Amino acid sequence: MRMVFRAIFILLCSFGTLQAQEVAWIQLEAHPDLAASEQTAREYAQTLSNVAGFRLGSKWYVLALGPYDPAEAAAKMNALKSSRDIPRDAYITDGKDHGQQFWPIGAAQDGTTTTLAETPLAAATTTQPIADESPEEARSSEAALSREERALMQTAMAWYGFYDAKIDGSFGKGTRQSMAAWQTELGFEATGVLTSLQRATLVGNYQADQAEFGFETITEPEAGIEIALPSAMVSFDRYEPPFVRYAEKNGSKLRLVLISEPGDQAALAGLYDVLQTLDAVPSTGDRSLQDGVFTINAANDKTAAFAYAITSKGSVKGYLATWDAAISSKMTRILPALQASFRAAGDKYLDPGLVSLDEAARSGLLAGMAVKQPIRTGSGIFVDKDGSVLTNAETVAECGKIILDSSTEASVIASDQGVALLKPKSALQPTYFAPIATQTPQQGQAVVAAGFSPFVNLPAAVLSRGTVAGATGLDGAANFITLALGSGDIGGPVLDQTGALLGMMTAAPQDKVLPEGVSMALSSGVLAQILADNGISGPTVQTVALTTDALNAAAMGMTTQIACWP
Repeated sequence: MRMVFRAIFILLCSFGTLQAQEVAWIQLEAHPDLAASEQTAREYAQTLSNVAGFRLGSKWYVLALGPYDPAEAAAKMNALKSSRDIPRDAYITDGKDHGQQFWPIGAAQDGTTTTLAETPLAAATTTQPIADESPEEARSSEAALSREERALMQTAMAWYGFYDAKIDGSFGKGTRQSMAAWQTELGFEATGVLTSLQRATLVGNYQADQAEFGFETITEPEAGIEIALPSAMVSFDRYEPPFVRYAEKNGSKLRLVLISEPGDQAALAGLYDVLQTLDAVPSTGDRSLQDGVFTINAANDKTAAFAYAITSKGSVKGYLATWDAAISSKMTRILPALQASFRAAGDKYLDPGLVSLDEAARSGLLAGMAVKQPIRTGSGIFVDKDGSVLTNAETVAECGKIILDSSTEASVIASDQGVALLKPKSALQPTYFAPIATQTPQQGQAVVAAGFSPFVNLPAAVLSRGTVAGATGLDGAANFITLALGSGDIGGPVLDQTGALLGMMTAAPQDKVLPEGVSMALSSGVLAQILADNGISGPTVQTVALTTDALNAAAMGMTTQIACWP
């Protein structure tokens, strides 16, 4: 609960509003009520000295340690985080927003004794701020820094994404611009020269991050990758070419995969598509595939993922990080370090063996990670030149996304009598689309049915042959025909010998059990009605029987596989 309150507090009280002063506090956490704050302060005071509590605005009560000088605050914070005596997301603040003091009970910042109940909030006073270092004073204190201390500042700015040049301890134009950008981001005046408190804040928080995450630069010589990994959160699991897997450690909820395989731009594009089929990569979020590089930044309310890969010198190399949404705030500090440290080291790559990425994805064996699966699949029938599709209504019920032929998204525009009419969201040009039969089917009439078996990837629909067993459903039910045909695939077409659509394969009523070798289809009349109601007219029915090859081509060409995704 403390962490929840703290996360809310950080949103309300931005660290970026601090003003540079020569006093520092170690901010611990905050609560929305006084009683909880006093109890927590009491718990801290059992093991820590200098525990103080202040009112913040009208609703929050903040706990802190101090006051300290900036350098002392940074060192103290790092030591206490290492010993796990304070929260890992504690940070340095100047206390400018601290209001009336409530802890120790009876204390006030000016040394007098009072209580919150006795003094209205409007009358509360804060510590008089110590004057900021002027740019001249900041330059003077900066001049006393060693080269190592200057290099550490550059390293810290690089860690937070503000500096991408050489770490050399030399403060040239680029370093000054980075400092100004960091100051702007945190709400300081952008002078390009950090004051003592700003330096302590930058370096102290960086060192705290290093202690918390345990970053270590690792080199995978066989994969040809160098990257800094958070060793406190992940550990090496196994090689599974073309992947090097790192499992979560100490319940961190973070998983990492390094990627290394031979290939060019086409292989990069294939990897880009394949990674998005993984359960661990949410379907929502930003994606980008450009010349020689891609990024995937995906998230939902439960999980998140970031993938990056490049191609050069005949290989594709990159990484995939996946984590639970609960640690997303930590990942805002970890991802920049991964990105900044990643590099292709040498020309070697992992041998992917005999299984290509596409084959691994289809078989669900991609690096041991589950591949996304649709809720259900079924068959559909193209009914016009624009790619409109008729299918069984249950196949597309309550779908978050409907996909035709593994690539084209579609939406339901009408549903009636167990039939759904779909419209593709991008243009389709089917090879065939179905003419609707106008004649009543005759018992014994030869038919051919087409369809895709559920959850099976096939290059084309499977055909079945049989005859009409009856022009009605079981027990004379209207709008159905009965077929002497093995189990067909729901939603697929049933054609006569001219290629006309006699019906659409459907399941038997729940209270009926079909005899072996018997199937049912919705009649062409039902299909024709829903098309007419939506202004769709198919091609004219032919009167001449098609050759076997032509009928097969028509049946397969007008049948599409439908996938219902959550």
